[in-house]
Amino acid sequence: MRALAAYRALGAIDALNVARDSLLRWIVVLTPALGLLFRFMTPPMAAALEEQFGFDLARYYPLIMSVLPLIVPGMLGTVVGFLLLDQRDDETIAALLVTPLSLGDYLRYRMIVLLVPCVALSCVTVALAGLTETTPVQLLVTSTVAAPLGPIYALFLGTFAGNKVQGFALVKVVGIVIVPSVAAYFVTGPWQNAFGLVPHYWSLKVFWLFDAGAAAAVPVHALIGLAWQAVLVVLLARRFSRIVRR
Repeated sequence: MRALAAYRALGAIDALNVARDSLLRWIVVLTPALGLLFRFMTPPMAAALEEQFGFDLARYYPLIMSVLPLIVPGMLGTVVGFLLLDQRDDETIAALLVTPLSLGDYLRYRMIVLLVPCVALSCVTVALAGLTETTPVQLLVTSTVAAPLGPIYALFLGTFAGNKVQGFALVKVVGIVIVPSVAAYFVTGPWQNAFGLVPHYWSLKVFWLFDAGAAAAVPVHALIGLAWQAVLVVLLARRFSRIVRR
């Protein structure tokens, strides 16, 4: 019961912090709007590229759509990462160590509260984009595999950034990590799975399998992706805990 009361209090504090910070507020509000942006901007861009350069962008719509589920947890994870930085600097987290709510409970709250909107908003964003035909199962599974990226981003920022300025720099660095995963689209055969060391790869692969009509291979790749990301979350959470307790 004490933990539930603490969770309610933390939720109210988080809502207030996001409401006060215009940057964080707009990130949360505008995330689903990405889907509409891709829906209405991509076809005219494809037509212009076809007319001017003879480049068929429509062939790569599945690739474009598969990237969208990665953007949502990246943005929401960044929001939570900055909240972790603020609460770490204000020593709010250190104060929790003398309450019935343990640091482990605090981190579980953070991760669970982050995972749910990551899945929901990813499904909405991809559905709004609508560049390719997708099924509800494809949306749900792909978004679920991508969702742990939110906690990974948040813990990475909370652990390795000393302040918000460093946090923004790290966000740019992490954004580059997605490039090898996208490049995997152009690799065929078993070598493609070598890109699996990058956690972003697995939700992309799941989306591509659905698009190729190879849904039978989805469960294995989804489970591997979730397991690998769970390992990364645990490792980052342990390091974050050590930093807070210093």
